[in-house]
Amino acid sequence: MAIERSKVRHDFCKTYGNNCQNVHRHCFEPDSSFLRQFLVFFNAQNAADFIILVETCRLLHKFALTTGDIVSLFSGVDYSSERNLVDFRVKKLAFACIEAIHQNRNRLSDQLLVTPEEANISTAILMEAMSLLLDPKLPWACKIVSYLQRRNIFKLFREIVITAKEQRPRGQTLTGSIVSLERVLILIVPHVGREPCCCPAVDSRWSFSSMILTVPLIWQLFPRLKLDTCVLPIDTSTEFPSYACLLGNTLETANVVPEFSLDMAIDIASVATFLMEKLPPVKSSERESRQRSSDEDDMLIDDVPEFGLNRNLEQQITIAIDSRFLLQITEVLFHQVSLGTTQAYDEDKEALAIGTASSFLYAAFNILPLERIMTILAYRTELVAVLWNYMKRCHENQKWSSMPKLLACLPEDPPGWLHMLMILDNEEFYEREKPLSLQDIRHYSQAGFVFSYGCVVAVALWRLLWVNPLTQPNTGKYLSNDLSKKNRVDLIQNRVGLVVSELLSHLQDWNNRLQFTSSSDFQADTVNELFISLAIMKATRANYILMQAPFLIPFTSRVKIFTTQLATARQSHGYQGIFARKPFRIRRDHILEDAYNQMNALSEDEFRESIRVTFVNELGVAVTGIDGGGIFKDFMEKITQAAFDVQYGLFKVETVDHMLYPNPGSGMIHEQHLQFFHFLGRLLAKAMFEGILIDIPFATFFLSKLKQKYNYLNDLPSLDPELYRHLIFLKVLISGSVESLDIDDLRSNSSYTGGYHIGHSVIDMFWEVIKSFSTENQKKLLNCSRGPLLGFKYLKPSFCILRDAGNDSVDGLPTSIACLNLLKLLPYQSKELLETKLMYAISADAGFDMS
Repeated sequence: MAIERSKVRHDFCKTYGNNCQNVHRHCFEPDSSFLRQFLVFFNAQNAADFIILVETCRLLHKFALTTGDIVSLFSGVDYSSERNLVDFRVKKLAFACIEAIHQNRNRLSDQLLVTPEEANISTAILMEAMSLLLDPKLPWACKIVSYLQRRNIFKLFREIVITAKEQRPRGQTLTGSIVSLERVLILIVPHVGREPCCCPAVDSRWSFSSMILTVPLIWQLFPRLKLDTCVLPIDTSTEFPSYACLLGNTLETANVVPEFSLDMAIDIASVATFLMEKLPPVKSSERESRQRSSDEDDMLIDDVPEFGLNRNLEQQITIAIDSRFLLQITEVLFHQVSLGTTQAYDEDKEALAIGTASSFLYAAFNILPLERIMTILAYRTELVAVLWNYMKRCHENQKWSSMPKLLACLPEDPPGWLHMLMILDNEEFYEREKPLSLQDIRHYSQAGFVFSYGCVVAVALWRLLWVNPLTQPNTGKYLSNDLSKKNRVDLIQNRVGLVVSELLSHLQDWNNRLQFTSSSDFQADTVNELFISLAIMKATRANYILMQAPFLIPFTSRVKIFTTQLATARQSHGYQGIFARKPFRIRRDHILEDAYNQMNALSEDEFRESIRVTFVNELGVAVTGIDGGGIFKDFMEKITQAAFDVQYGLFKVETVDHMLYPNPGSGMIHEQHLQFFHFLGRLLAKAMFEGILIDIPFATFFLSKLKQKYNYLNDLPSLDPELYRHLIFLKVLISGSVESLDIDDLRSNSSYTGGYHIGHSVIDMFWEVIKSFSTENQKKLLNCSRGPLLGFKYLKPSFCILRDAGNDSVDGLPTSIACLNLLKLLPYQSKELLETKLMYAISADAGFDMS
């Protein structure tokens, strides 16, 4: 066969030339031996054949442009009579092009991602020839794609793309014209399972989904492939969209993989991210209530289409992204980051792992119930610490060369910190210093300017919002999440401003509870008179900062802004004098009822005007005197004293520090209690408007509600510290401990039977072996993943070790009766044998083969 091919090659070169110099346009027609001979002897690994193929494709492109009819170029006068021969030749020629690139991909690694404009490069010539042959208007397009699929075209593309990614210069990004390789894919993909295309289905192992969608960060290389073509079949049902079905099945398949490699984790996370971006949010009461109460949603997030998945499909996806899957995929991806702290590491691979993990988690945050996945990540991973250390290390070593690649896939709105701060309790934050040390947080909280050890924030909050903002200064509105509407870097910076503002606000709340840094660390030291003058006016950048991040502005400056705004409001409203309205007649011992009955009907403008009050006695006789402002001030002091007196029933003062909060049972005392609360709010506003100081000690959790903030577990002490302590105890009790076990405590609370006793040689060996175990193996001994669920240190249960008299053979394994905290331990003759048997028992993950 090789001899025959060599003879055909010799005849071909004799007729058409070694470089196709004797080829004209009629050589492509059916009667010519040009393509017949070439397709017989062509060998993709032969350098001379590769040159002939490139020249053939170059001539094909030239003649196609000249004639304007590629069909007649191959078929001559009548395509219908030559259909079979023409179709055979074009599909073989198309495959020869991709095969030649694939077989020579290592040699051509720097030419794999070329564009059509690079017309003199061999790979561009071959890819453009394929694009010509795959034009969907041509009669043989489906037949070429069918043939290519049978030859595992997507596998070849995958290996070409991966080679290109590995050989691409570090930090290089693709911009400008479409890549020729992507152009060919865009022409092939619409044939995949779509009518009226007649291309047959292919083995799923070599399909587009398994071969191309699993290429790490494929959309960074081929963004138009994602935007310009549908890579999934047409949906037959709105309840079962193809992308959601593929996502559910992919995740369910991934869940049976016992252990991920880094490459596998990147592949799975990349495909899942791509599919989750299309998915509507899974219904969650927590998420829905948060969306309903947020006034910012309309300006921050585009409306989600009103359609729902089938409930079973939704559950498949939700269940598949369970705790085990989340832990495994994040630990594998972030393990690459951890390596960088102790040994040499691949900076590009580290950036790829971080970007992939961040994109996956962000997509999951937007789709799944946030509280479900964040609780897992907060308590069972070191997510925040790992990312924090990565940023510190990159800054300290000045290694940010991978950042352009990382920014392309980083989420715009990472909510991990915020959620963790909401669910942490005081012991975790202040004593165990989770998620970060107070030293790190202290440096971070310095007005968003500095991270720990000088690691500069990506964009300092003050600089972002005031010095060089990307928002329109007269609107102060952030942009939509639609990446097609704005440059991605601009969008990320806008979202960073919002997230960092909220994060610093939470940190300030923690600092107010128990100070770990100076309150001035949250303030910008460059607030000047210009800023103050602009902040007074609405729809200015300074005013927006005042509303969005008030902690940046020193308290004295905020007071100055507020008093100036009040003065301006009074001046613009006008002053009608103290005798403009008939005075309200108020009885001192019925001050709240009289004031409510007479003043509540006033409009907002009327309430801003001067209010005159006359106090009357029980007989209705007015107390003499002219109200020049002093009587009204006296009235405000007296009415607030009455309204906030716990005897009146609207408020309670049962906190440890004797702070006020609304009485939950106020409706049982006053039928109009809600109207009274509303009226009190108007009175307090009036006092602020008039500059009257009223000292009302509101409880912290109530102030949070007034500021439209949520209250979380760490806010409970301001209401009931005793209840808080009990809940925390039930939580080091229900959840166990992630710290090392206290083996000495366990030993002191153990009993022995069946011949064992304190001082027995087997018992001594047992405790020595257990103490030498790793923390993980000690936990396995107790058959739990987070330490002793019963809390040995506090409940002091009786842990009993029994000599197994029913089994005299020391070749057996230890067994247990879990409900009795009973371990049946054979009398092993050596510590080594005892350790081996215990390790085998706990590693088998069968609960000591429970008896």
